[in-house]
Amino acid sequence: MSLPDNSSLTSPGTVDLASNFLDRRTPLDRIRHTLHRFPALSPAIVLVLAVIVFGLLNDRFLAPSNLSLITQQVAVVGTLAVAQTLVILTAGIDLSVGAVMVLTSMVIAQSATNNGLPAPFALVVGLVVGLAAGALNGLLVTVLRLPPFIVTLGTLNVFVALTLLYSNGATVRGTNMPKLLTFTGQTFEVVGVRISFGVIIMLLLYILLAFILGRTAWGRHVYSVGDDKESARLAGIPVNKVLLSVYLAAGAILALGAWIQIGRSNAASPNAGVDLNLDSITAVVIGGTSLFGGRGTVWGTLLGALIVGVFRNGLSLAGLDVLYQTLAVGVLVIVAVSVDQWIRKVRK
Repeated sequence: MSLPDNSSLTSPGTVDLASNFLDRRTPLDRIRHTLHRFPALSPAIVLVLAVIVFGLLNDRFLAPSNLSLITQQVAVVGTLAVAQTLVILTAGIDLSVGAVMVLTSMVIAQSATNNGLPAPFALVVGLVVGLAAGALNGLLVTVLRLPPFIVTLGTLNVFVALTLLYSNGATVRGTNMPKLLTFTGQTFEVVGVRISFGVIIMLLLYILLAFILGRTAWGRHVYSVGDDKESARLAGIPVNKVLLSVYLAAGAILALGAWIQIGRSNAASPNAGVDLNLDSITAVVIGGTSLFGGRGTVWGTLLGALIVGVFRNGLSLAGLDVLYQTLAVGVLVIVAVSVDQWIRKVRK
């Protein structure tokens, strides 16, 4: 006598009570799983809430002229944040991004004004400087096996000193530069909002990096190295080469950021970008990229950069001193890292 097939006793529409019983996740657990699957979701929610709150607090916040200002400010922070994202995805951090950008901007400006190089060649020289800075950071991390935090903390001071020595502390004004160098600061109007060409270049950079990270072998290797270096090495991934290439790519992006910064401020100043290191890290972390590596997207970083820009602008319109704006950004970093730690504890 054959036993009945239990599967035949359950119709397709029958609820599986056993699986429902075993799934004891609370609503909070489900939220955490969702945020783990979609890292850009939480910054999108924060950005929408921030825009609504600041819009209600001040009528000028949503004015086209103010939105133009925010987008142009985000162009610089957003570009630096892309470079920072690449490094943080590998479980590293780069404290020197702002210093590299400022050094590169001074080299570009002085190459064109004091040394008489044509503007395209001056930009190429700036690219070489950015690549050299990235190579220095990358070699110290891969060859000497020093922690990225210590390496970039040291090179931060090196690059700041080199900038002051090279420029003698003098600012190069945009009126003395070729028009190509200040091209990124030129604007055009879209629905009443003035958009600079620097913003367009930044967005194209995001599209390119999103494609590379999501659709190429190199992008998958970057995530693998950040997730677990030893497992990546056992899988045949050349970990040190990937790390070095990440720092080189970051250096090239910072050179592009220097060009955008020159156009944004219509000058090259050795004192520019005081808060850019903090702002770039904040944008990346708020954007859902884990400081422990292996998780995050560049689109989340773009949302994070917009959040930083919105917060600084909104607090400024509220009449708060710049020190309180920096305080708010610091609090955002702590909150973002805390949320990341909570999300990482998700049960598989």
